[in-house]
Amino acid sequence: MSFSPYLFFSGNCAEAFRRYHEVLGGQLDVMTHEALPPGADPMPGAEPHHVMHACITLDGGMLMGSDDPSGDDGPKTGIGVTFTAPDVDTARRVFEQLSDGGTVTMAFEPTFWSSGFGSCVDRFGVSWMIDTAGTPAT
Repeated sequence: MSFSPYLFFSGNCAEAFRRYHEVLGGQLDVMTHEALPPGADPMPGAEPHHVMHACITLDGGMLMGSDDPSGDDGPKTGIGVTFTAPDVDTARRVFEQLSDGGTVTMAFEPTFWSSGFGSCVDRFGVSWMIDTAGTPAT
């Protein structure tokens, strides 16, 4: 069993996933509504250039998303993505890049549970918690 976060965007999913791929690496796959196979019914309300499905696969995990065809351009709330890096330097780099243009909600620093942790809301409105694997610094 596994869980994979699925994020919804208001027309900027492709931009967000290109940025996440730039920061995190992994395998990026993006399919727009205009790339539907012949004969497939389009999703009601979806713009052809909007993302039907995006996925970054990294170390056995997946981050998925799409543009929300509902027409609700409001912020998508109630979810945060946790990324656990193998070391502090990687975690700090990912945190700094994801928080660029966004809002830092907790500065990246050592905590009692981690040798490096920070949280932010990125420029796309997605909440992130960046953690470091291993034992916390003493």
